[in-house]
Amino acid sequence: MPQTFAKSERLCSKKILSELFKKGSTSVRTFYLFPFRMLYIPQSETNPDSETSPPAIVITVPKRIFKRAVDRNLIRRRVREAYRLNKDKLGPEKTPPAYIAFLYTAKQIISFEEIEKGMKLALKKM
Repeated sequence: MPQTFAKSERLCSKKILSELFKKGSTSVRTFYLFPFRMLYIPQSETNPDSETSPPAIVITVPKRIFKRAVDRNLIRRRVREAYRLNKDKLGPEKTPPAYIAFLYTAKQIISFEEIEKGMKLALKKM
C-alpha cells in the first residue's frame, strides 16, 4: 500500500457513521488502547468483494476536552499522519476492517511519537 491518504479512505457516509456509533450494535467491534478507543466494522459483514480497498476511517477528538478548534485540528492531523505512515501494518495475514473510527481519549495533547506508538499497537491488534 502506498503511503497516501486518499479521499476514498475517508469515512463520510452518514449511514455508516451512524451504524458505527450506534450503541449496542452487534456488527461493531471495539477495544481501548491508549490514546485511542477503536470502533470498527469487519470486512466480511459489509462487502466481501472489496478486499483490496483500504479501510475508510474517521478520527474524532472530543470538543468537551479540547475547547479550541486549533487543538482538535492539531491532534487530528497527528493521528492522520500516524495512520498514513503505519497503515501497512494493518494485519496483512487477514483482511482489514471495512470501516474504522479512532476516538482520541487522552486528556491532553500528546506528542506525535506517543500517538504513533499507540497507532502501531492498535493496528497490529486489529
